[in-house]
Amino acid sequence: MPTPVSDQRTSCVHNNLISRFCRYKLSGQDGVSGSPVNRFLALTIVSLALFAGNAAGQARFGIDNSDLYDIAGEFAFVRVQYDSYYDGGWYGGPWLTDFPASDENFLRGVARLTNVRVMSEPIVLRFDDEEIFDYPFLYALEMGRNGGLSLSPREVENLREYLLRGGFLLIDDFWGERQWDAFYRDFSLLFPDRELVELPPNHEIFRTFFDIDGPQMIPGRGGRQGFGQAGIDVASNHAILDDHGRVMVLINWNSDMGDGWEHTYDQWYPTRYANAAYQLGINYLIYSLTH
Repeated sequence: MPTPVSDQRTSCVHNNLISRFCRYKLSGQDGVSGSPVNRFLALTIVSLALFAGNAAGQARFGIDNSDLYDIAGEFAFVRVQYDSYYDGGWYGGPWLTDFPASDENFLRGVARLTNVRVMSEPIVLRFDDEEIFDYPFLYALEMGRNGGLSLSPREVENLREYLLRGGFLLIDDFWGERQWDAFYRDFSLLFPDRELVELPPNHEIFRTFFDIDGPQMIPGRGGRQGFGQAGIDVASNHAILDDHGRVMVLINWNSDMGDGWEHTYDQWYPTRYANAAYQLGINYLIYSLTH
């Protein structure tokens, strides 16, 4: 667990270049987040840590990758614990879906397919935790289940500040209009003055590392979602943008990247979907580090 940060959020807790840049970005010191100068700086810094030579390779790899981990790595996978209207907390709730296998496998994928050093274990935080300001990338899933996402005023305030200071939230794995409505009821409180936009297939987020043909429908294991289910025949990515056009929130609708990561080693889960899950996830990660 990282050292708590000050109210000004100006200190750096990781002694590495990428984390220091991301910490600086989230502290609000740059003042022009998303500007061409900052984007150039970010790309220059991250390019020192990335290696794209293996980018065209498969996302299937050996299970024993402990040698790839770095306890003080540049990237930590942070999963968000949230409350639903019908249940929540540490002892249950949809926020735990696929945990910890999907998070651990994604960390292995980042270590294998890039030169970003990853921390060995995923982290779990809430939206109202001050520690989220230490990390540029948050992951949450299944926010449309069990009555939908339930946010406290403190969570709304803290998450809004995090995103406006340069943070990135990826929301994964919910399906159809009913789950969308349950999710967005409370989530719309975050930025009531900002419209959701659908990202086109040629958006830069699909080109940051892998060259991907837009959003991908990645099914749950066994095809429980995404194969001809009524009203669900296409995946889409929706986003909330900041004033500079940077994606602050990416909503992965009608797709389940988490299952693609979790079932990497499952012989019954199609390899092409696992590969797509890693490619999309890594693109989103690199975008969060460079914008």
